[in-house]
Amino acid sequence: MNRNYPTKVESIKELIYFCASNISRKVSFNSLAKLIGAKNSATVKDYFGYLEDAYLVFLLPRYSYSVQRQIFSNKKIYFIDLGMAARLGFRFSEDKGHCLENIVFLELKRMGKDIYFYSNKGECDFVVREGSHIREAIQVCFNVSEENRERELNGLLEAMDEFKLKTGIVLTYDQEEEIVIGRRCIFIKPVWKWLLKCV
Repeated sequence: MNRNYPTKVESIKELIYFCASNISRKVSFNSLAKLIGAKNSATVKDYFGYLEDAYLVFLLPRYSYSVQRQIFSNKKIYFIDLGMAARLGFRFSEDKGHCLENIVFLELKRMGKDIYFYSNKGECDFVVREGSHIREAIQVCFNVSEENRERELNGLLEAMDEFKLKTGIVLTYDQEEEIVIGRRCIFIKPVWKWLLKCV
């Protein structure tokens, strides 16, 4: 019997617990290796491979023109089932914004989209690649308020400028608005309307 097997099982359990508690957040393989007591980041990468093969957890890479940067950059975590994540993980609050983002990720995945997140000065939750070009930029925010409006829009606008997109989308719980900034247009819409169009 492999004496290391129980330790490996415990490490994977701790990784699942971490993922369920941190959906839609960025993660570093190096920091996780220390957290769960794995030998190194390569071991953590292998563990994530097991979880992805089991369709339990998904990792979203950061978009970069360099494949090497994509491989070594931090990833974002998404869970296959929010009910399961709530049961297995730990949260101080309902975390509605990250849950909504997880829903959007799963729908994009179901549609077979080639998706990444964009991060530079700001961050855009999803950019969708078709062929060699980014064709869509999507930001997810449970509620666009005075406190977060600038941050959410700036992250989206930065991605739109980077990939020369004329339109972008902000998906919310129930808000709807159209914002024109120069030659660019941002559509703020409820996620349920977007989901209906995806069916």
